[in-house]
Amino acid sequence: MLILGIEGSANKLAAAVLQDENILSNERNTFITPPGQGFLPKETAEHHRKYVLDIINDALNIANVTMKDIDLIAFTKGPGMGGPLLSCAFVARMLSQMWQKPLIGVNHCIAHIEMGRLATGFADPAVLYVSGGNTQVVSFSRGRYQVFGETIDIAVGNLLDRFARLVNIPNDPSPGYNIEQLALKGRKYIPLPYSVKGMDVSFSGILNTVQEIVSGVQRPGRPDDSWTVEDLCYSVQETAFSMLVEVTERAMAHCHQNSVLVVGGVGCNVRLQEMLGRMAAERGGSLGAMDQRYCIDNGAMIGYLGKVMAEAGIRHTLDDTTVTQRFRTDSVDAVWREG
Repeated sequence: MLILGIEGSANKLAAAVLQDENILSNERNTFITPPGQGFLPKETAEHHRKYVLDIINDALNIANVTMKDIDLIAFTKGPGMGGPLLSCAFVARMLSQMWQKPLIGVNHCIAHIEMGRLATGFADPAVLYVSGGNTQVVSFSRGRYQVFGETIDIAVGNLLDRFARLVNIPNDPSPGYNIEQLALKGRKYIPLPYSVKGMDVSFSGILNTVQEIVSGVQRPGRPDDSWTVEDLCYSVQETAFSMLVEVTERAMAHCHQNSVLVVGGVGCNVRLQEMLGRMAAERGGSLGAMDQRYCIDNGAMIGYLGKVMAEAGIRHTLDDTTVTQRFRTDSVDAVWREG
Protein backbone atom coordinates (compact mmCIF):
# COMPACT_ATOMS: atom_id res chain seq x y z
CA MET A 1 0.00 0.00 0.00
CA LEU A 2 1.30 3.47 -0.93
CA ILE A 3 0.06 6.21 1.37
CA LEU A 4 0.30 9.99 1.08
CA GLY A 5 0.21 11.69 4.49
CA ILE A 6 -0.52 15.42 4.81
CA GLU A 7 -0.01 17.37 8.06
CA GLY A 8 -0.76 21.02 8.76
CA SER A 9 -2.32 21.45 12.20
CA ALA A 10 0.02 24.25 13.32
CA ASN A 11 3.07 25.99 11.85
CA LYS A 12 4.59 22.79 10.42
CA LEU A 13 3.41 21.93 6.91
CA ALA A 14 4.43 18.40 5.96
CA ALA A 15 3.86 15.62 3.46
CA ALA A 16 5.20 12.08 3.31
CA VAL A 17 4.89 8.94 1.21
CA LEU A 18 4.94 5.53 2.86
CA GLN A 19 4.97 2.06 1.38
CA ASP A 20 3.34 0.10 4.17
CA GLU A 21 5.70 0.81 7.11
CA ASN A 22 8.60 2.04 4.96
CA ILE A 23 8.95 5.81 4.85
CA LEU A 24 9.95 6.78 1.31
CA SER A 25 9.86 10.54 1.89
CA ASN A 26 9.09 12.88 4.77
CA GLU A 27 9.20 16.56 3.78
CA ARG A 28 8.48 19.58 5.96
CA ASN A 29 8.17 23.36 5.59
CA THR A 30 7.92 25.45 8.78
CA PHE A 31 6.27 28.85 9.03
CA ILE A 32 8.78 30.90 11.04
CA THR A 33 8.01 34.35 12.46
CA PRO A 34 10.49 37.03 13.62
CA PRO A 35 11.81 36.92 17.22
CA GLY A 36 9.24 38.09 19.76
CA GLN A 37 6.29 37.05 17.61
CA GLY A 38 4.10 33.96 17.56
CA PHE A 39 2.25 32.48 14.60
CA LEU A 40 -1.40 33.39 14.08
CA PRO A 41 -4.00 31.17 12.37
CA LYS A 42 -4.58 33.47 9.39
CA GLU A 43 -0.92 33.90 8.43
CA THR A 44 -0.17 30.24 9.11
CA ALA A 45 -3.05 29.20 6.85
CA GLU A 46 -1.75 31.52 4.12
CA HIS A 47 1.67 29.90 4.41
CA HIS A 48 0.15 26.42 4.10
CA ARG A 49 -1.96 27.38 1.08
CA LYS A 50 1.11 28.84 -0.61
CA TYR A 51 3.37 25.82 -0.13
CA VAL A 52 1.13 22.77 0.28
CA LEU A 53 1.23 21.67 -3.37
CA ASP A 54 5.00 22.17 -3.50
CA ILE A 55 5.58 20.06 -0.39
CA ILE A 56 3.31 17.30 -1.72
CA ASN A 57 5.14 17.33 -5.07
CA ASP A 58 8.48 17.16 -3.24
CA ALA A 59 7.30 14.14 -1.24
CA LEU A 60 6.06 12.36 -4.36
CA ASN A 61 9.22 13.12 -6.36
CA ILE A 62 11.60 11.99 -3.61
CA ALA A 63 9.59 8.77 -3.25
CA ASN A 64 9.68 8.40 -7.05
CA VAL A 65 5.91 7.92 -7.33
CA THR A 66 2.98 9.88 -8.80
CA MET A 67 -0.53 10.51 -7.54
CA LYS A 68 -1.67 7.72 -9.83
CA ASP A 69 0.38 5.26 -7.74
CA ILE A 70 -1.05 6.38 -4.38
CA ASP A 71 -3.53 3.96 -2.77
CA LEU A 72 -4.65 6.10 0.18
CA ILE A 73 -4.56 9.76 1.27
CA ALA A 74 -4.43 10.53 4.99
CA PHE A 75 -4.67 14.02 6.45
CA THR A 76 -4.88 15.65 9.87
CA LYS A 77 -8.50 16.03 10.94
CA GLY A 78 -7.55 17.66 14.25
CA PRO A 79 -6.83 18.90 16.83
CA GLY A 80 -5.13 22.08 15.75
CA MET A 81 -5.60 25.61 14.44
CA GLY A 82 -8.73 26.00 12.32
CA GLY A 83 -7.30 27.86 9.33
CA PRO A 84 -4.22 25.67 8.82
CA LEU A 85 -6.26 22.49 9.28
CA LEU A 86 -8.79 23.62 6.69
CA SER A 87 -6.09 24.57 4.18
CA CYS A 88 -4.62 21.07 4.17
CA ALA A 89 -7.97 19.28 4.41
CA PHE A 90 -9.19 21.15 1.34
CA VAL A 91 -6.20 19.99 -0.70
CA ALA A 92 -6.53 16.41 0.57
CA ARG A 93 -10.22 16.34 -0.40
CA MET A 94 -9.44 17.85 -3.81
CA LEU A 95 -6.75 15.24 -4.55
CA SER A 96 -9.03 12.45 -3.37
CA GLN A 97 -11.77 13.48 -5.79
CA MET A 98 -9.46 14.28 -8.71
CA TRP A 99 -7.64 10.96 -8.54
CA GLN A 100 -10.45 8.83 -7.05
CA LYS A 101 -8.39 7.85 -4.00
CA PRO A 102 -9.79 6.83 -0.59
CA LEU A 103 -9.36 9.50 2.08
CA ILE A 104 -8.99 9.15 5.86
CA GLY A 105 -8.88 11.96 8.44
CA VAL A 106 -6.76 11.07 11.46
CA ASN A 107 -6.27 12.31 15.01
CA HIS A 108 -3.01 14.26 15.22
CA CYS A 109 -2.26 13.21 18.81
CA ILE A 110 -2.77 9.50 18.15
CA ALA A 111 -0.62 9.79 15.01
CA HIS A 112 2.26 10.93 17.24
CA ILE A 113 1.74 7.92 19.51
CA GLU A 114 1.49 5.36 16.71
CA MET A 115 4.59 6.74 14.99
CA GLY A 116 6.40 6.47 18.32
CA ARG A 117 5.35 2.85 18.73
CA LEU A 118 6.52 2.09 15.18
CA ALA A 119 9.87 3.87 15.50
CA THR A 120 10.80 2.51 18.94
CA GLY A 121 9.19 -0.93 18.82
CA PHE A 122 7.47 -0.30 22.17
CA ALA A 123 4.24 -2.32 22.10
CA ASP A 124 2.29 -0.95 25.07
CA PRO A 125 4.11 1.82 26.95
CA ALA A 126 2.80 4.71 28.99
CA VAL A 127 3.03 7.80 26.78
CA LEU A 128 4.08 11.36 27.56
CA TYR A 129 2.80 13.54 24.74
CA VAL A 130 4.33 17.02 24.85
CA SER A 131 3.96 19.62 22.11
CA GLY A 132 3.04 23.23 21.46
CA GLY A 133 -0.67 22.58 21.80
CA ASN A 134 -0.91 19.45 23.94
CA THR A 135 0.51 18.03 27.15
CA GLN A 136 -0.93 14.64 28.14
CA VAL A 137 0.02 11.44 29.95
CA VAL A 138 -1.66 8.63 28.05
CA SER A 139 -2.06 4.87 28.31
CA PHE A 140 -4.08 2.43 26.22
CA SER A 141 -7.04 0.98 28.11
CA ARG A 142 -10.47 -0.38 27.18
CA GLY A 143 -10.09 0.20 23.47
CA ARG A 144 -8.95 3.83 23.63
CA TYR A 145 -5.93 5.95 24.43
CA GLN A 146 -7.03 7.20 27.83
CA VAL A 147 -5.72 10.51 29.19
CA PHE A 148 -4.63 9.99 32.80
CA GLY A 149 -3.06 13.41 33.25
CA GLU A 150 -2.79 16.65 31.28
CA THR A 151 -2.19 20.36 31.51
CA ILE A 152 -5.02 22.33 33.03
CA ASP A 153 -3.99 25.58 31.34
CA ILE A 154 -1.26 25.86 28.69
CA ALA A 155 0.80 23.15 27.02
CA VAL A 156 4.50 22.88 27.84
CA GLY A 157 5.39 23.76 24.24
CA ASN A 158 3.24 26.87 24.50
CA LEU A 159 5.07 27.78 27.71
CA LEU A 160 8.40 27.55 25.89
CA ASP A 161 7.13 29.51 22.89
CA ARG A 162 5.76 32.36 25.01
CA PHE A 163 8.82 32.42 27.24
CA ALA A 164 10.99 32.71 24.11
CA ARG A 165 8.98 35.74 23.02
CA LEU A 166 9.49 37.41 26.42
CA VAL A 167 13.28 37.26 26.14
CA ASN A 168 13.45 37.65 22.34
CA ILE A 169 14.81 34.17 21.58
CA PRO A 170 14.66 33.44 17.81
CA ASN A 171 12.00 31.14 16.36
CA ASP A 172 14.40 29.62 13.83
CA PRO A 173 14.62 26.63 13.75
CA SER A 174 12.26 26.57 16.76
CA PRO A 175 11.98 28.39 20.11
CA GLY A 176 12.21 25.12 22.06
CA TYR A 177 15.45 24.07 20.40
CA ASN A 178 17.05 27.47 21.03
CA ILE A 179 15.96 27.39 24.68
CA GLU A 180 17.47 23.92 25.01
CA GLN A 181 20.85 25.14 23.70
CA LEU A 182 20.87 28.24 25.91
CA ALA A 183 19.90 26.17 28.97
CA LEU A 184 23.18 24.25 28.62
CA LYS A 185 24.96 27.51 29.50
CA GLY A 186 22.80 28.28 32.54
CA ARG A 187 24.70 28.42 35.82
CA LYS A 188 22.05 29.39 38.38
CA TYR A 189 18.66 27.86 39.16
CA ILE A 190 15.99 30.50 39.71
CA PRO A 191 13.06 29.14 41.81
CA LEU A 192 9.82 29.00 39.82
CA PRO A 193 6.30 27.75 40.67
CA TYR A 194 6.05 23.96 40.66
CA SER A 195 2.38 23.14 40.09
CA VAL A 196 1.40 19.47 40.12
CA LYS A 197 -2.17 18.49 40.91
CA GLY A 198 -2.46 14.71 41.01
CA MET A 199 -1.57 13.64 37.50
CA ASP A 200 -2.26 17.10 36.05
CA VAL A 201 0.13 20.02 35.66
CA SER A 202 -0.16 23.79 35.38
CA PHE A 203 2.44 25.91 33.58
CA SER A 204 0.89 29.39 33.68
CA GLY A 205 2.51 30.15 37.06
CA ILE A 206 5.96 29.60 35.57
CA LEU A 207 5.18 31.92 32.68
CA ASN A 208 3.75 34.65 34.92
CA THR A 209 6.73 34.52 37.27
CA VAL A 210 9.24 34.68 34.42
CA GLN A 211 7.36 37.65 33.00
CA GLU A 212 7.63 39.43 36.36
CA ILE A 213 11.36 38.65 36.58
CA VAL A 214 12.01 39.96 33.07
CA SER A 215 9.90 43.06 33.78
CA GLY A 216 11.76 43.74 37.03
CA VAL A 217 8.76 43.26 39.33
CA GLN A 218 9.89 42.72 42.92
CA ARG A 219 7.98 40.43 45.30
CA PRO A 220 8.59 39.66 49.00
CA GLY A 221 10.95 36.72 49.41
CA ARG A 222 12.31 36.88 45.88
CA PRO A 223 16.09 37.40 45.83
CA ASP A 224 17.06 40.64 44.12
CA ASP A 225 19.90 39.00 42.23
CA SER A 226 21.05 39.35 38.67
CA TRP A 227 19.99 36.76 36.11
CA THR A 228 20.85 35.86 32.56
CA VAL A 229 18.67 34.53 29.75
CA GLU A 230 20.66 31.31 29.99
CA ASP A 231 19.78 31.00 33.68
CA LEU A 232 16.10 31.49 32.91
CA CYS A 233 16.19 28.91 30.12
CA TYR A 234 17.83 26.40 32.47
CA SER A 235 15.35 27.14 35.27
CA VAL A 236 12.26 26.95 33.07
CA GLN A 237 13.36 23.63 31.58
CA GLU A 238 14.31 22.02 34.92
CA THR A 239 11.07 23.07 36.61
CA ALA A 240 8.67 22.18 33.79
CA PHE A 241 10.38 18.89 32.95
CA SER A 242 10.53 17.82 36.61
CA MET A 243 6.77 18.32 36.79
CA LEU A 244 6.29 16.22 33.66
CA VAL A 245 8.48 13.40 34.95
CA GLU A 246 6.60 13.35 38.27
CA VAL A 247 3.14 13.04 36.74
CA THR A 248 4.38 10.52 34.17
CA GLU A 249 5.78 8.28 36.91
CA ARG A 250 2.55 8.59 38.90
CA ALA A 251 0.52 7.55 35.85
CA MET A 252 2.91 4.66 35.16
CA ALA A 253 2.44 3.38 38.70
CA HIS A 254 -1.32 3.70 38.36
CA CYS A 255 -1.32 1.79 35.06
CA HIS A 256 1.28 -0.81 36.22
CA GLN A 257 3.73 0.13 33.47
CA ASN A 258 7.51 0.53 33.71
CA SER A 259 8.37 1.78 30.24
CA VAL A 260 7.45 5.15 28.76
CA LEU A 261 7.33 6.60 25.26
CA VAL A 262 7.82 10.35 24.78
CA VAL A 263 6.30 11.91 21.66
CA GLY A 264 5.48 15.37 20.31
CA GLY A 265 7.70 18.28 19.36
CA VAL A 266 9.05 18.87 22.88
CA GLY A 267 9.80 15.15 23.10
CA CYS A 268 13.05 15.52 21.14
CA ASN A 269 14.53 17.70 23.92
CA VAL A 270 17.62 15.81 25.10
CA ARG A 271 17.34 17.02 28.70
CA LEU A 272 13.73 15.82 28.96
CA GLN A 273 14.76 12.46 27.52
CA GLU A 274 17.58 12.19 30.09
CA MET A 275 15.21 12.85 32.99
CA LEU A 276 12.56 10.44 31.73
CA GLY A 277 15.17 7.78 30.98
CA ARG A 278 16.58 7.94 34.51
CA MET A 279 13.11 7.69 36.03
CA ALA A 280 12.17 4.72 33.84
CA ALA A 281 15.46 2.96 34.62
CA GLU A 282 14.85 3.34 38.35
CA ARG A 283 11.52 1.56 37.80
CA GLY A 284 13.26 -1.27 35.96
CA GLY A 285 11.97 -0.09 32.60
CA SER A 286 13.19 1.98 29.68
CA LEU A 287 12.45 5.07 27.61
CA GLY A 288 11.38 5.08 23.99
CA ALA A 289 12.37 8.32 22.26
CA MET A 290 12.87 9.72 18.77
CA ASP A 291 14.77 12.58 17.16
CA GLN A 292 13.30 15.64 15.47
CA ARG A 293 12.41 13.76 12.26
CA TYR A 294 9.47 12.00 13.89
CA CYS A 295 8.93 13.90 17.15
CA ILE A 296 8.14 17.19 15.44
CA ASP A 297 4.91 17.25 13.41
CA ASN A 298 5.45 15.31 10.20
CA GLY A 299 3.55 13.72 7.34
CA ALA A 300 4.88 10.21 7.98
CA MET A 301 2.98 9.89 11.26
CA ILE A 302 -0.25 10.94 9.55
CA GLY A 303 0.26 8.50 6.70
CA TYR A 304 1.14 5.65 9.05
CA LEU A 305 -1.96 6.11 11.22
CA GLY A 306 -4.07 6.31 8.04
CA LYS A 307 -2.58 2.98 7.00
CA VAL A 308 -3.36 1.14 10.25
CA MET A 309 -6.86 2.62 10.33
CA ALA A 310 -7.51 1.48 6.74
CA GLU A 311 -6.18 -2.00 7.49
CA ALA A 312 -8.55 -2.17 10.48
CA GLY A 313 -11.46 -1.59 8.10
CA ILE A 314 -12.07 2.10 8.83
CA ARG A 315 -13.46 4.02 5.86
CA HIS A 316 -14.45 7.67 5.61
CA THR A 317 -16.91 9.25 3.22
CA LEU A 318 -16.34 12.78 1.96
CA ASP A 319 -18.76 14.04 4.62
CA ASP A 320 -16.55 12.48 7.31
CA THR A 321 -13.48 14.40 6.20
CA THR A 322 -14.21 17.70 7.90
CA VAL A 323 -11.81 19.14 10.51
CA THR A 324 -12.25 19.25 14.28
CA GLN A 325 -10.17 21.76 16.21
CA ARG A 326 -10.91 20.05 19.54
CA PHE A 327 -10.37 16.40 18.67
CA ARG A 328 -9.59 14.67 21.96
CA THR A 329 -7.10 11.81 22.14
CA ASP A 330 -9.52 9.79 24.25
CA SER A 331 -12.46 10.23 21.87
CA VAL A 332 -11.18 7.74 19.26
CA ASP A 333 -11.90 4.00 19.29
CA ALA A 334 -8.49 2.49 18.52
CA VAL A 335 -9.94 -0.59 16.83
CA TRP A 336 -6.61 -1.39 15.16
CA ARG A 337 -5.25 -2.33 18.62
CA GLU A 338 -7.93 -4.88 19.47
CA GLY A 339 -6.39 -8.06 20.82
